[in-house]
Amino acid sequence: MTALPPTGRPRRLKELTPPDVAAILQNDPRLLVPVGCTEPHGTHLPIGCDSIIVDRLADDLSALSGAIRAPTVEYGVNAPTRSPAPGAAGVRKKTLHRLLNDLVAAWENCGFEELILLTAHAFDPHQEALATVITARARVRVVDLFAINLSDLLEGQLEPMHGDEVDTSLMLHLAPELVRLESAEDYMVERGDLRKFRRGSGKAPRGTAGTLGRPSLASAEKGKLLYERILARVAVRILGVAESAPASSTAASA
Repeated sequence: MTALPPTGRPRRLKELTPPDVAAILQNDPRLLVPVGCTEPHGTHLPIGCDSIIVDRLADDLSALSGAIRAPTVEYGVNAPTRSPAPGAAGVRKKTLHRLLNDLVAAWENCGFEELILLTAHAFDPHQEALATVITARARVRVVDLFAINLSDLLEGQLEPMHGDEVDTSLMLHLAPELVRLESAEDYMVERGDLRKFRRGSGKAPRGTAGTLGRPSLASAEKGKLLYERILARVAVRILGVAESAPASSTAASA
């Protein structure tokens, strides 16, 4: 069986036949697994914001590297809210952990040797579910997109927060038709309060519509710079793509 050459287009697992997968695995036994969530990010962003970002990134990384990408896991461990948000739905940490364990075990059994879990949801219980996945032989790597240093590209924040300058800029770049910037509300918090929110030991402060940060400072131009940095860092440092490879999106026309 002859291995399939890279095509410059994303290799989506759900669109491949079993012989296609077997051929690709001969040369590249890696699988990109995007894991999103469905939770509020303010009144200006869709509840699937994190899933949309990581879904697009998985396509572009696949196109650049030739690695197969799995379908996006749309539900994650949501941060607590003071009242239920219409449409939001999540799973418990143990549920996400068991789901990923089952999926990874199946992919490992059919020949994948490295599973790269991608997430744009900086909530500790969610990331703990990913980081504790168990395999028999395969390597598992968890990539938190917002662990990348983006501070020099921001105006009103020192780091990514929630429904903020980062999320909103990325969405203005990737899916501007889904952003209602006129509804964006800024709500800054102290770093200690942000840390409690991420740990799950504190809810979003009263008075915020689900936003922590400065979404009013977001722009599509800033989103392009943020996205290109994230894409380039993951492509080079995690997937070993040559630094001269284009950092712009390759999946848009796929």
